[in-house]
Amino acid sequence: MYIVRGKKMHVEIFGEKSSPAVLFLHGGPGESCYEFVYHQADRLSEHVQLIAIDQRGVCRSEMVQPKEDFRLDDLIEDFEALRLQLNIDHWSVIGHSFGGYLALIYASRYPKSVSRLVFECPTFNFGWTSRSLLKKASSVFLSVGDVQNSNECMKLSEALLTNKELFEHYIRLGEALGEKKSVIYNPTPMSWTDYSSYSDEEWDEYGSRTEIHLERLQKEGSMFESIVPLLPDISVPSMLILGEHDPVTCPRHIQAYNQTDGESIIFEGCGHTPHAEQPDRYRDVIISFLLPGINP
Repeated sequence: MYIVRGKKMHVEIFGEKSSPAVLFLHGGPGESCYEFVYHQADRLSEHVQLIAIDQRGVCRSEMVQPKEDFRLDDLIEDFEALRLQLNIDHWSVIGHSFGGYLALIYASRYPKSVSRLVFECPTFNFGWTSRSLLKKASSVFLSVGDVQNSNECMKLSEALLTNKELFEHYIRLGEALGEKKSVIYNPTPMSWTDYSSYSDEEWDEYGSRTEIHLERLQKEGSMFESIVPLLPDISVPSMLILGEHDPVTCPRHIQAYNQTDGESIIFEGCGHTPHAEQPDRYRDVIISFLLPGINP
């Protein structure tokens, strides 16, 4: 546990300090780095020093207090403060899902701190992503015979609504799917993740912290601003990793990213989490990009 800008932050570090540093930013908002660490820490740390965190207020990090001022900017400033605290000159950044959103803002604000960028199934515009997720949810509702919710999802996906409204409708309807919600993101079974490191009671507590984190970010509202205009300003090598069946990084995202000089790669058969669905290939792709000339 590290104290970063006055808050306890769960930080895990793997690999040699002499190896190139890589920061992993989880998605959500509020998903934790646990799953990524389970599947990738041992793999990636053979070649890099991996730093994985639970962002401010998330899971194993200290909870955001009711009267505490908390903004999206706090997450960005935490990343830079942690870099300085760890005496790292610059690092590569991997951002998964909402972590890709954060990674782009961070690299735009602190370009000298970032050497390379990896966007894994990211969103850069919550409106685009929410419309895509609603369309996917519509098909899942239909597959279980819920025509009413299926029709509502499709209607909302085409409605003239704000990014915030679209996101909130998706959250509401996604919850109505229950366990079937996971099919939206991963149509085929994922690699198994062992969550027994913590008790059910601990996971419940961590989950409540995440709910507060998300609620506060939604209320603050900055997360609903499109950061697509930042893409052309990327000044370091970047790579977009896509899951073939992932609805989060919709075609509009891909088209926008393709206006940059970055490269992209598709993981066939994958959904929203290539790092967990095809962990060995993911490791090879990441190391080849971050460390050109290294054969993983």
